[in-house]
Amino acid sequence: MEMQNDFDRLLFFEHARKTAETTYTKDPLDAENLTRWGGALLELSQFQSVSESKKMISDAISKLEEALEVNPQKHDAIWCLGNAHTSNAFLTPDEDEANVYFDKAAQCFQQAVDADPENELYRKSYEVSSKAPELHAEIHKQGAMQQAMGSGPSTSMSTKGSKKKKKSSDLKYDICGWVILAVGLVAWVGFAKSNAPPPPR
Repeated sequence: MEMQNDFDRLLFFEHARKTAETTYTKDPLDAENLTRWGGALLELSQFQSVSESKKMISDAISKLEEALEVNPQKHDAIWCLGNAHTSNAFLTPDEDEANVYFDKAAQCFQQAVDADPENELYRKSYEVSSKAPELHAEIHKQGAMQQAMGSGPSTSMSTKGSKKKKKSSDLKYDICGWVILAVGLVAWVGFAKSNAPPPPR
C-alpha cells in the first residue's frame, strides 16, 4: 500500500511538473505557476538518488527565486524556498555548509511568517527550523558511526542509547513527514487552483 501511495505521488508531481513546464512556455511571468513548478520539483527530489535530488532541489530553488522576482510578496513561494534550503542542508554532510542552508531556510520561514502571521504552517516551520541543525548533526553522526561499524547498529547498544536514538529518529520522521506533507498540500492546492485534469492512472 505504501509503495502504491509513493507511486501515485510520483505520478501526481511528475504531471504537475510537466504541466508547469508547458504553462511556463506560454507565460514565463506566472508566479503561481513557478511556485507550483518549484514545489513539484521539491517533491520529486525525494524519489531520486542524492546527487539527482540535489540537482532537482537546485532547480526548485531557481524556479522559486524566479517566482519571487515576479512577485516578491508571494509568501507560499518564500515558504517553499525555505523547505528547499532545508532539504539541501539535510543532503549536505558538511556541518558548516549545511548550516548556511539552514540559516537561509530560517530567514525564508521568518519572511513567510512576517508576510502571513496567521499561517500556522509558516509559524511551525520557523519554530522547527531552529532544531534542524541539531537533527542534521545527529543524523550524520549516526551515519558515520554505522559506516565505521560496518553493517549497522550494534545489538549490544544500551537501552538509554536506544531510546535516545529512537527519540531522535522519531523527531527526524516528524520533521521530514511534516515538511513533505506541507509541501505536498501547497503543491496540491496550487495544482487544483490551476484546474488541471487529474493525473493519468
